[in-house]
Amino acid sequence: METSEVWWGEIHSKTPQNPYLAPTITTMKYVLGIDIGTGSVKAVAVNLQCQSFEVCQQHYSFSAPKPGYYEQDPELIQNAFIDILKTIINKIGTQPLAISLSSAMHSLVAVDENCKALAPLMTWADNRSSEIAIDLRATARGINIYKATGTPLHAMSPLCKIIWIRENNPALFNSAHKFISIKEYIWHKFFNEFTIDHSGASSTGLFDIEKLCWYQDALDLAEITAEKLSAPVSTDYIKNFNPTDNDPQLSFLKPGIPFNIGASDGCLANLGSMADKPGVAAITIGTSGAVRVASSKPLPNEQAMTFSYILDKQTYICGGPINNGGIAMQWWLKNIKPEPTDNDYAELFEQIVNIPAGSEGLLFLPYLTGERAPIWDSESCGTFFGVKLQHTQAHFSRAVLEGICYALNDVLDAVQQNAEPITQINVSGGFVKADVWVQTLADITGKKLVIVQSEDASAIGAGFMALKSIGAINEYPTSGANDLKTFMPNAANTGVYTNGFGIYRELYTALKETMHRSYRDSN
Repeated sequence: METSEVWWGEIHSKTPQNPYLAPTITTMKYVLGIDIGTGSVKAVAVNLQCQSFEVCQQHYSFSAPKPGYYEQDPELIQNAFIDILKTIINKIGTQPLAISLSSAMHSLVAVDENCKALAPLMTWADNRSSEIAIDLRATARGINIYKATGTPLHAMSPLCKIIWIRENNPALFNSAHKFISIKEYIWHKFFNEFTIDHSGASSTGLFDIEKLCWYQDALDLAEITAEKLSAPVSTDYIKNFNPTDNDPQLSFLKPGIPFNIGASDGCLANLGSMADKPGVAAITIGTSGAVRVASSKPLPNEQAMTFSYILDKQTYICGGPINNGGIAMQWWLKNIKPEPTDNDYAELFEQIVNIPAGSEGLLFLPYLTGERAPIWDSESCGTFFGVKLQHTQAHFSRAVLEGICYALNDVLDAVQQNAEPITQINVSGGFVKADVWVQTLADITGKKLVIVQSEDASAIGAGFMALKSIGAINEYPTSGANDLKTFMPNAANTGVYTNGFGIYRELYTALKETMHRSYRDSN
């Protein structure tokens, strides 16, 4: 997922401090939820009372050999997955009852019949197919594919990536046995089968989210057949692990352990944030960010191109991602402190508290890496507006924070157009460490915000899915708001931000063509 990377400090192994999940080590009966992120793999142990009690994490890097290229070595990620699985099992001292997988969406790698990668894996952030997506969004065929598949027409989409490979690397396109994601790559290592869960399939732009099969018109557009993709299965699909003598790398696992294929990180973040019921939204801010709500049906929005992804047989998770979450705040602080520490972040937020809501008219469009929902504009750019002599460094810091919150509110507004009324937002991610950030988001959205956990929502959601898949629980846990830290909007600040949000939206509309001209002149 786009939102799972750690951007504020690094965590390698810890006992989680989750307000709603009291740490416990009183029982060794547990399951593992493992989140395969873009920046790291994280394993969380969850006991039969739905309490997490151990976390291990391992980071890895990506490469950007050309502008717009974001690639990774799938073998490196697979080895990190195996290492973290072995590490947490050894640390706890007993084998898990089950293991469930979460994974970042939109990755793509071409493989041969033995699942050997024929090229580097393209991450969700890979932007080389941007022009393909832009052209597709302007066609009726493209809009029909969006409505059928629930996946926005953007360079992140595996549909657009496959088209780009066909047009720019025909030798790779023709030699590929399958086009798969990183989770499928790892799953093949354990079970020697090409399988994809409905949740992951629903984020490819190639899958009919209501008929639950590969969508023929999208296949035709990509010029592939369904045989070039994995077999889709429901998110409760279970496969028992049986090690082979010729794979000593997996010998630490007990034979017969059930593996639940799980779902995508965004959907599982809603589950781990206990926002899998209508009326409760989830907002996560990591490196990027996302707004998501649960629904019994897809919630398409052609203009904002919000997504509709599958969590399970009863639930779609609908919403939109932003590109610039913690990465924008990190960028700003690095301009002040080239090698920022946690103390530098704390000092920055202390300064922000002393600046009034609205930053005295200073506004920031946070499109530093382009933007996804709701504008879907890879050629947009970051902009400060309204700069006056009275504005200090602290004003700019607060404006950056407010700009990120405005971007999330822009997505929330698009989602609310078709969803049931949202009365509460459950929040997670590294930003919840800063009260001023959470309060600002509450003031800008005008909603009650509840902190449900700090950083592990996707992996915890996978743990919940593992418990349900083996019958250890009948229903997913729900939050008790009385036990959680809550932020209520300040009415006076909300009034200021309502005006500011209107200007924020007008700015992009007014500057769009100028942004595009500047982008093309500089690339």
